[in-house]
Amino acid sequence: MAGMTSHLTDVGAPVLIACAHGTDNAQGRREINAVRAEISALRPELDVLEAYVDVQDPDLVDVVAALPPNRPTVIVPLLLSVGYHVKVDIARAAASRPGTLSALPLGPDPRLARVLQQRLVEAGVAEGDDVVLSAAGSSDACAAEDVAEVQASLAELRTGPVRPGFGAKASPSVPDAVAAFREGTPSSPVALASYLLAPGFFHDQLAKAGADVVSAPLLPSPAIAEIALSRYDDAVARLLSGSRPDAGPCLRPCRARVATCVRSGLAQPV
Repeated sequence: MAGMTSHLTDVGAPVLIACAHGTDNAQGRREINAVRAEISALRPELDVLEAYVDVQDPDLVDVVAALPPNRPTVIVPLLLSVGYHVKVDIARAAASRPGTLSALPLGPDPRLARVLQQRLVEAGVAEGDDVVLSAAGSSDACAAEDVAEVQASLAELRTGPVRPGFGAKASPSVPDAVAAFREGTPSSPVALASYLLAPGFFHDQLAKAGADVVSAPLLPSPAIAEIALSRYDDAVARLLSGSRPDAGPCLRPCRARVATCVRSGLAQPV
């Protein structure tokens, strides 16, 4: 651990790989590029690299393989929840190279709930209106719990009810969540809080879900770059100390339903 601290001091701050999903949407690409630019503006001393796990290049595997030897590196997932890309794609890439560590994803974080509420206000959604927190979705139980934590934070900022809805691989679907609100209070407006970073396929689908209003995605917002740097700092602290974040058991309810848990440091590439 002392040797690791000395090594980090010798080579400077670890590289930050800002790893996004990737999208064919031109505006979505611009928004993610802007996040990397904001990270660099906040920390001009950092080497901030671009990488993706799908759709776009450069692919994360290639970016990691091209790193200079012996340069510590942190992969920061520009993703809102855990799931396959975090637990498999990013975990494998980190495990493929010594001195490389994956940070946690952006969510859950109370700052994301504040941006969601801001987007609802901008869309004209009243405080008491029904809101579906609309996420992309994952089959991973802990991804749903990540969304539930943000849902609880958003509910604290509003007087009306908030329930989750998912675009794929989890229940309820966004249309089903909208329908459930319609069934319970038919005359109440229903809004979708777009829990997505940027425009793209899933955001386009929200317009078909039967809600009265769809808020804009989270970006652009300075909070995303700030959260990404928080995740980077946490991971660098682990590199410096040589510790793992599994000093105690993970107490989240989803832990018993998943094979790997990134929040307890138990995730292994599969």
